[in-house]
Order: sequence, then C-alpha cells, then structure tokens
Amino acid sequence: MIIIGIAGGTGSGKTTVVRKIVESLPKDSVAVIPQDSYYNDQSDMPLEERKKTNFDHPDAFDWTLFGQQIAELRHGRAIEQPTYSYLVCTRLPETIHVEPKEVIIVEGIMSLYDKGLRDLKVFVETSPDERLLRVITRDTVERGHPLGMLIDKYRNVLKPMHDQFIEPTKQFADIIVPNGGTNQKAIDILTTYIEKMLER
Repeated sequence: MIIIGIAGGTGSGKTTVVRKIVESLPKDSVAVIPQDSYYNDQSDMPLEERKKTNFDHPDAFDWTLFGQQIAELRHGRAIEQPTYSYLVCTRLPETIHVEPKEVIIVEGIMSLYDKGLRDLKVFVETSPDERLLRVITRDTVERGHPLGMLIDKYRNVLKPMHDQFIEPTKQFADIIVPNGGTNQKAIDILTTYIEKMLER
C-alpha cells in the first residue's frame, strides 16, 4: 500500500490532479480521502459561531481522528470516513465506508502538514492570481458568497493562512506539480512513479 499526500493552496487544482491520477491507475485500486472531511465537529456551537471558523488554520482539523483513520487504512482495516458540510459548518451524522486500497490519496490544503503520515508527498502549485480567481468562481456559484466577502476573506484569511501554514509545507514535498491540473506532463510522470512503486 502507498499513502500519497496531495497538498496545495485553495484553488490550486488539487482535485483535478487527484482525478487525473485516479483515472490513470487501474480501476478500484485507489481510495481518495478528502482532508476537508476531518474538520472539527462543531455541532455543540451556535451556527453564527460556527460560521466564524477559520478553515485554513491547522486548529480547524481533528488531527487525532485523521491520524487514527489513516493508520487503520495502512493496517488494512476499513474506516467510516466522516462527512462535513460548509453550509452548517459542522460534521454531519452520515459517514462514508472506505475500504483499504493499493493506493490511498489524502487530498487537502494541509495534507503535508504532518509529513510523517505519507509515503509520497506532492505539492500542487498555482499562481496566487489564478487561485484567487478559482476561489471566487467556486464560492460565488457553489456557496452563494458575495464577491465583496470573498475579497475580504482572501485578504484577511486565505492569503495570510496560505503564507503561514500551507506554503511552508512545500519544503516537505517529494514532487511539486506546477500549474495544477493543467500540467499533464507532470501528472503523467507522477502516475508512472506511483505505478513503479506499486510494482515493488
């Protein structure tokens, strides 16, 4: 089994990179674990308080559960992955059953924050301007956020948190994928490397 951490800033193209890797590997050989599923359960807090959560800070994650479930998969045991809703800003009662696979991909902004959890570490890098445009497009369409709020969020949360906590994890990466999901050559090289690791 190989556990791969794929990190990068919000809007960097991590999900596209993961999707292309999954499509290139044998069917049913990969399980994808979104780190977003492991935000802290805040069901005991009022909704207005939950909405103030800084999702780009390490303290927003349930690292204990995250580490336990990655360890379970590594030892060949299935997990019940939590689910999280950005609409209500807390964990949902439903879980997702995940069976251990040959390749486990952990995808999220801080997938490399605890570098000991991964066998292969990947950082997806995209220019700040492009990441901002993607966040604005995604959050206005999918989450109904007004443009002014997103610009304030970028200035006050996304950029400083990226600079303080996410960008520094790039130093732990074994492979850096410039230009996100549009860099097909880098993705092909990464996929070939994973296949060779599996052959070993």
